[in-house]
Amino acid sequence: MGPKSTSGYRLFLLSILSIALTACGGGGGGGGDGGPVSSLALFAGDMAGNGNVDGIGAAARFRSPQGLATDSAGNVYVADSLNHTIRKITPAGVVTTLAGTARVAGSTDATGAAARFNRPVGVATDSTGNVYVAEFSNHTIRKITPEGAVTTLAGTAGVPGSTDATGAAARFLGPFGVATDSAGNVYVADFGNHTIRKITPTGAVTTLAGTAGATGSTDATGAAARFNGPASVATDGSGNVYVAEFSNRTVRKITPAGVVTTLAGTAGLTGSTDATGAAARFNFPQGVATDSAGNVYVADSGNSTLRKITSAGLVTTLAGTAGVLGSTDAAGAAASFRGPTGVATDSAGNVYVADSSNNTLRKITPAGLVTTFAGTAGAFGSTDATGAAARFNGPAGAAADSAGNVYVADQQNHTLRKITPAGVVTTLAGTAGVTGSTDATGAAARFNSPLGVATDDAGNVYVADFGNHTIRKITPAGAVTTLAGTAGVTGSTDATGAAARFSSPLGVATDSAGNVYVGDTNNNTVRKITPAGVVTTLAGTAGVTGSTDATGAAASFFAPLGVATDSAGNVYVADLGNHTIRKITPAGVVTTLAGTAGAFGSTDATGAAARFNGPFGVATDSAGNVYVADSGNSTLRKITPAGAVSTLAGVAGQTGFAPGALPGLLGNPSGVAVSGTSLYITIYNGVAVVQNLP
Repeated sequence: MGPKSTSGYRLFLLSILSIALTACGGGGGGGGDGGPVSSLALFAGDMAGNGNVDGIGAAARFRSPQGLATDSAGNVYVADSLNHTIRKITPAGVVTTLAGTARVAGSTDATGAAARFNRPVGVATDSTGNVYVAEFSNHTIRKITPEGAVTTLAGTAGVPGSTDATGAAARFLGPFGVATDSAGNVYVADFGNHTIRKITPTGAVTTLAGTAGATGSTDATGAAARFNGPASVATDGSGNVYVAEFSNRTVRKITPAGVVTTLAGTAGLTGSTDATGAAARFNFPQGVATDSAGNVYVADSGNSTLRKITSAGLVTTLAGTAGVLGSTDAAGAAASFRGPTGVATDSAGNVYVADSSNNTLRKITPAGLVTTFAGTAGAFGSTDATGAAARFNGPAGAAADSAGNVYVADQQNHTLRKITPAGVVTTLAGTAGVTGSTDATGAAARFNSPLGVATDDAGNVYVADFGNHTIRKITPAGAVTTLAGTAGVTGSTDATGAAARFSSPLGVATDSAGNVYVGDTNNNTVRKITPAGVVTTLAGTAGVTGSTDATGAAASFFAPLGVATDSAGNVYVADLGNHTIRKITPAGVVTTLAGTAGAFGSTDATGAAARFNGPFGVATDSAGNVYVADSGNSTLRKITPAGAVSTLAGVAGQTGFAPGALPGLLGNPSGVAVSGTSLYITIYNGVAVVQNLP
């Protein structure tokens, strides 16, 4: 996922229907055969604050808004990523949908509501009023005229790659950011290829800097330069291109001649330090914009702040306080954000922010006053309580133990939460809003965007600590240690303990022998850790993206996220970028269990005929069934041992939360865990439960 999408991508927030809390044990009435009825209920947390409503100011609703752009008339354009739409906001705050239909994904070129998008992330405008869109899941760049007519400028929907060519013959791999210059060229942060691309007005695509598939942080010219997860681009009046580099945690600059330098930050070092050049620190910067005075503005997503960089490279924090999450409208450091992802400026010196996890659009005046421009923030927090009174902030992975407790990686709180079968929520380890990598017990421990979670038979909890690039272990008493990897140091080294290296791991699972399996997302590999901490690569090759079914290093993946195991020692993988579910035998033989690489959809069928859309989390039951959090479809899918796929909960293309008899409605589920006849799902800012699994 890209940043929040691959990273967490994450971060999937939606508005809800009116709900009544139902405790985990309540099963409903009997079915026609006298058995219990399967149902969907809220287990813990809250589901408020997001949706797809067109309206004025606070009455409007968004779902994980990402990229932003402005035009000369003061309108703001928003890539409303999880609604699959492009929204327009007038200077008076009137929100309309420019193109696409909310909750309906696709790739159709058409006008207005008839057009279809699939996770649009980046957006830019040109001097004639056209809007350009970086479409992450379709791997394309789209163009929207002022009248709302949508065409595909470059790339072919559902066909990833890195080919330099013209129009439909060109290929991208999860493009995330887009910008334009005064000559009508379009620049693309091609996240999955780790390159910066350029598209001329005639649709000719070239690679401006970097080499596809080669990660790093090298400052050089053209193909010799290296990037790691470029998420956003912006241009200035001199033709320079600025890059918010998510995985390197830096901001880079590219001259018109393709010369790449690092403007601020140091590759691989995380923090929030205000300083000049390499001494400054960022935490997963995701959005970037410029103004006419040569300043660069950065949506520092992991710090939940807005940063400003002068032309001399001096970095200051314009608004928000690092590690303090919220939705407060105030001036400077007193304001608060939750995972801002996009940023744009206007000619009057205002800065606009896509406050993604708050599902709002914020505005910062030249005097530093932050207001909410459109949308209403939901009920986020870190409260330990029971059921609906508890609060979460971007819950991601989930796991259950033999006693029926559910463990949740509460990503944006940087904590691990525990929920008893009665719905009582406590914080097992970490302190809400405080990032770090400290090994300690309970609240004294520190995490950095934990995403994946798993349990073993002894009651230990394992965590994919995404931002630290490590795998952590928590004992039943809450003592946290680092099982493998070293905080802040990325790589792909197979070794023991601290000498091993990972790159943005998102998924984790265990087997009965005490081994731990890791979806090492940015390396495109699946790793194995023995109880002694010895790390090996089970399947895939670091830095090689693909969908090849083969054994060990000959196999390939595209952003593997969730992992799960069965009693026979097989490993199941949610292969996000390929929209497939893969299976790895104990011998390392990789096959595709369901879905077809590059073909997304929501079809219930068997094996290769089935379709998924951005599968995120997986879990198994004792009968050998596999359950999939099919995030892009907002559904919960079930795969039998024979590969037959069915939709268990949710309706493809419809988001929200509707409890009651299945299928109900879900909103971009991310984590899934099975305990007996109950299945737990992380969505929005809470945890839902499917009771009495069919």
